[in-house]
Amino acid sequence: MGEIIKVAMPKGRIYKQAAELFREAGLFIPGDVDESRKLVIPLPEIGMEFIMAKPVDVPTYVEYGVADIGIVGKDVLMEENRDVYELLDLGIARCRMSVIGLPEWKPGIHQRVATKYPNVASQYFREQGQQVEVIKLNGSIELAPLIGLADRIVDMVETGRTLKENGLVEMESIFEITSRLVANRVSYRMKNSEIQAVCDALNRVIPGTGVKG
Repeated sequence: MGEIIKVAMPKGRIYKQAAELFREAGLFIPGDVDESRKLVIPLPEIGMEFIMAKPVDVPTYVEYGVADIGIVGKDVLMEENRDVYELLDLGIARCRMSVIGLPEWKPGIHQRVATKYPNVASQYFREQGQQVEVIKLNGSIELAPLIGLADRIVDMVETGRTLKENGLVEMESIFEITSRLVANRVSYRMKNSEIQAVCDALNRVIPGTGVKG
């Protein structure tokens, strides 16, 4: 039997879709894992141990080697810019990063943008040649234009329902987001056969994607 693979798993929305994908790939995960209060969950029957993490922390755990592999949204990878090896686009938790504002928004001299993703936003507006002040918020980003904190926001859009309910419109799409399988660079060498077996199993149930070199 091979070595145990430590997997940083994001809690919440992505977890449910990732667990379903693992099951389709023949890697059986009990249905109640995400309901447990345990943060480290051994799954010896599939040769894994899950580390249940906040999505934003997954690439940090993987970079520092406390997890061998992890599942993380492209939005977090772009914002955190961690030194991890991106193995697979899992094609789950699909949404997009967008610039959002009130329909009557017009460019001004001093523009403020609120976001959970200050690095992504700063880089995007720099590439567009626009000077903006980026304000970091941690929740309810949609509130910022409504109360005058910022002119626009940069945030994830899935269905667009929350925007519509708050009278906001999507102005520009920055990039598409899906969840990725990432690996610690040392683990990928030391546990290559075990990690590659997981990649191969997942790859069979993901349409139109492949392992990146």
